[in-house]
Amino acid sequence: MAEILQSIAPNVVEKFSELVEAFIQTLIMMGVSGIISFFFGLFFGVVLIVTRPGGILQNNLVYALLDKIINLFRSIPFIILIAALIPTTRLIVGTAIGTKGAILPLVFGTVPFFTRQIESALAELDHGLIEAAQSMGSSPMEIIFRVYLRESIPGIVRATTITVISLIGLTAMAGVVGGGGLGDFAIRYGHQRNQVDITYATVLIILAMVSLLQGIGNLIIRKTSHSAAAHKVVITRRFFGRDSATIDSFSSWPK
Repeated sequence: MAEILQSIAPNVVEKFSELVEAFIQTLIMMGVSGIISFFFGLFFGVVLIVTRPGGILQNNLVYALLDKIINLFRSIPFIILIAALIPTTRLIVGTAIGTKGAILPLVFGTVPFFTRQIESALAELDHGLIEAAQSMGSSPMEIIFRVYLRESIPGIVRATTITVISLIGLTAMAGVVGGGGLGDFAIRYGHQRNQVDITYATVLIILAMVSLLQGIGNLIIRKTSHSAAAHKVVITRRFFGRDSATIDSFSSWPK
């Protein structure tokens, strides 16, 4: 087996330890920036939903300001964003290169995208559920946690899966400017030294990561999704504490 690998991908075998190190660096960048981006994106997505016109905490100033800031950062290509954030990155983390220096730009590049994904996921929730919760005296925080977030889990999982897969691409792009990881490994050896087998190896690894993450996301979505009728039953009994007779009233709720 070793002889076959040596003949097919000699450079990969020779630099296998570096490949493993680059893979670990990619996981670190994805893990740290992904966790930070998840909480910030979830928070900003909820803020956009509740403060938008007609929202449960409508605030035109907050909504307009946050909406424009998100649009601003989303409009900047990531490779330019990395360069623009170099002074800020050095100020905060002490360096603008390597795995450590790539995390801040990854967060700035991911949060706006994930925020929009969360906003879209929460906006798909049946507005009748929100109106029913309000009519029963639920506070805004109860509506946020027990209706918006709890009943949008499949959409949030879908948004998270899409964002994490996008984040893999951003970590590879960060490698172009010395961010480390698989992108840096592929550029240094696969492109600059024309070691094609290394390029193919990194592509296969990234493809495997994307397929695995998409599979996990799809599995969670299937486990947490239910039909529209079942959704009404679950909402009625879990949140409002009503019996099945109340479920019929859902059909008359405004959409």
